[in-house]
Amino acid sequence: MTAKRQITVGEFKAGPLEKEYVNDVLNTGRLSYGPWSRRFEQQWAEAHGCKHAVFCNSGTSALHIAVAALKEKYGWRDGDEILVPSVTFVATVNVVIHNNMKPVFVDVDPDTYNIDPLLISDAVTARSRGIIPVHLCGLPANMPEIAEIAKRHNLKMIEDSCETAFADVDGRPVGSWGEIGCFSTYMAHYITTGVGGFATTNDPELAVTLRSLMNHGRDSIYLNIDDDNGKTAGEMKEVIARRFSFDKLGHSFRCTEFEAAIGCAQMERKESIVAARVGTAMHYTRALSGLLDVMQLPTGNDHVYMLYPIVLDKKVDKVALVNFLEENGIETRDLLPLLDQPVYRNMFGRQLSKYPVAKRLDKFGFYIGCHQYLTPDDVEYVADKFHEFFNRKRT
Repeated sequence: MTAKRQITVGEFKAGPLEKEYVNDVLNTGRLSYGPWSRRFEQQWAEAHGCKHAVFCNSGTSALHIAVAALKEKYGWRDGDEILVPSVTFVATVNVVIHNNMKPVFVDVDPDTYNIDPLLISDAVTARSRGIIPVHLCGLPANMPEIAEIAKRHNLKMIEDSCETAFADVDGRPVGSWGEIGCFSTYMAHYITTGVGGFATTNDPELAVTLRSLMNHGRDSIYLNIDDDNGKTAGEMKEVIARRFSFDKLGHSFRCTEFEAAIGCAQMERKESIVAARVGTAMHYTRALSGLLDVMQLPTGNDHVYMLYPIVLDKKVDKVALVNFLEENGIETRDLLPLLDQPVYRNMFGRQLSKYPVAKRLDKFGFYIGCHQYLTPDDVEYVADKFHEFFNRKRT
């Protein structure tokens, strides 16, 4: 019996370099924050035009401490507002709520699926303090316009770049436009470390706060076991006196040297990873171009395609299509439905009708895999199944 073909939304394959670097960690016996983590942070910061990168255990954790750090620095109060897009992964909203602030939703652009700059100003109130634009599916948001609007309204900005890495907007990397940028290295992302994420910033004060919040809120004099190296006797006494002092309400959001070593191996081929994803997406677009009367395909010069989103025409039965694809081994996911999630309906009521683009994407949007391990034959197989479904409907 022939096994069913499996086209996943993401994969991980450990190469020789990943195994070599992880074995180095095993050989040294150093599992807590150390040289591999520092190397990974430096590589990530440089790749995204930032002075600092803090490696933590997820993109969600990065977002959480980003909100907390800005709340502390700028004196935000409980109940103050942060603007968020109406289409994104739940983590973007959850971290606002967990920090006792209020998410204010803004509808998204119908072509990019990112927050619509034309609607941001109307959502600003006297209690607005920040904005979290999301770079969805690999396509950067319109950062020049968003940054100008944020400046006009004195909104501090956190870039949720968990789905987009190694991309530029007007020659400036994602993650460097706001006070803090947040990334993920979870499964299906460009760099996959199992668990992991980054907070990037050019503000040294925020970098220290982020590290403290990630480490239980510990006094920044001692955040890892290397912080007592090279100290004079007097300095060492101060470290000893303060290294078990906690001055913030923090979290255990740390990663290990294992994840960092895996990430460092992949960073050495990041250009080829992105090129493969973009190439796969272009192949999809060519192969599906005959179906533009029934579906909207992704576009954008800056797109680096973590995922390949598709939005169907309203006359297409999305449930029938995704079930057909799944039956044929093609994994799908809804296009990040947010406002109609049960938890948010309970908290905010039914409000999806206020956001017509989000409502359309909820009903007709989904995505398929676009990762570097897909072959041209895989892409042709996927395209053939799309054509097979619609040819059946047309006959």
